[in-house]
Amino acid sequence: MGNKKRKNSIEEEKTRKFLNLKKIPKNITNSKRKEKLINIGLKTISVLVSAAIIIVLGVNLPILSYRTVSGNEVTVEQISYLDSIKRAQPAILQEGKLEKPAPEDTEKLNLKPEIDPETINDGLNLNQIVEGQYTLLFMGMDESGRLADVNWLFQFDLFAGTMNVLQIPRDCYMPDYANRSTNKFNSVYASGQQEGVTPLQRAVNCIEESFCVVIDCYVKLDCANIKHIVDEVGGIPITLPERIMYEADKILPAGEQVLTGQQSEWFIRFRREYDEGDIGRVKAQRIFLAAAMEKLIGMGQTKLMSSMEKIYENEWIATDLSLAEMSMLADFASKRLTLDSVNIYMVPGEGAMYGGQSIYSIHKGETIDIINEYFRPYQNQVYPEESTIVEAVPEGQYLIKADNGSKESLDDISSGNTKDGRQNIYSRND
Repeated sequence: MGNKKRKNSIEEEKTRKFLNLKKIPKNITNSKRKEKLINIGLKTISVLVSAAIIIVLGVNLPILSYRTVSGNEVTVEQISYLDSIKRAQPAILQEGKLEKPAPEDTEKLNLKPEIDPETINDGLNLNQIVEGQYTLLFMGMDESGRLADVNWLFQFDLFAGTMNVLQIPRDCYMPDYANRSTNKFNSVYASGQQEGVTPLQRAVNCIEESFCVVIDCYVKLDCANIKHIVDEVGGIPITLPERIMYEADKILPAGEQVLTGQQSEWFIRFRREYDEGDIGRVKAQRIFLAAAMEKLIGMGQTKLMSSMEKIYENEWIATDLSLAEMSMLADFASKRLTLDSVNIYMVPGEGAMYGGQSIYSIHKGETIDIINEYFRPYQNQVYPEESTIVEAVPEGQYLIKADNGSKESLDDISSGNTKDGRQNIYSRND
């Protein structure tokens, strides 16, 4: 009996020792748990890094076929997915590509002797006609989508780091191009005389032959999309010189404010109270341009391109610019342009009645002078006889003084040093 008790006692002692061995100190347990979590984290990071590398390689590897059409020649090249996004032109299908002269056709372009396309480089990889300059046509359409009510040429001087803007009034007398019932420029797009070309190309041909300025690209905006674009960029901070009553319940107060998309449309389209009618509206739109430029330059490249991607995706504009080209222009504007390096000119002329229509008769000689001085920086000067402009009011019978096309800088406009936007300016004391 004693032996049995002793044996049980020995077994119990062994069991106690075994159990004591299993009791791992708490600090050792936590240490191992941390080590296990670290190992899991490192494995997760490794997987994510590997996935990122695979994605980066995937979007940059030349795995997609990209087709370019130039005339009758088709070029196919292998490009990456990332490049395909940059080159994408989702809004081009609305209007198509422009017909352009070849950059090497120096005789047709009438380049200055020092401008040799083979030896000079302005640093931007743009598909431009004249090295050193890039000209964009902006057309804003009315609510019908057929009449071009806002027509601006934006010309970037890439060497000088400046931009000049030419405003073309919608009622410009264009009898060789416009609809014969109105003879106004704004009808050229939808019902002009030239056949066999796209509506946009018809308007471009009219401008190039009349004003002797070559156009590299276009942006066309329908009236209904103004509000979407302005809202996307967060509104336009602006100072209005006078109260605007677009309609009884659509009023913009004078002074500082941030215009929403809808309010921007009211301001751009308003013209009832301007003594100069549509010309008064054209001048008032400079205030909006100055404010919009200041807003876009201050947005920053990342936010700006994010907004541009959404604008392209929703096709709120029609353009032949790719996102990559738009990015290059935005980068140039943000780094090189200031408000006082952007100047605006309006085509000189005067209102008149012709054939029962209220039209804007261009002053041809004055217009060509402006073109030669500010819009052909790297081309030889042209002469009035090379332009197709027709004057309804001939020189010698002008009723308007010659300075109505004089320049204004965006800095002056932004600072309020302008009479633009004033209503009834001839019947009020300033």
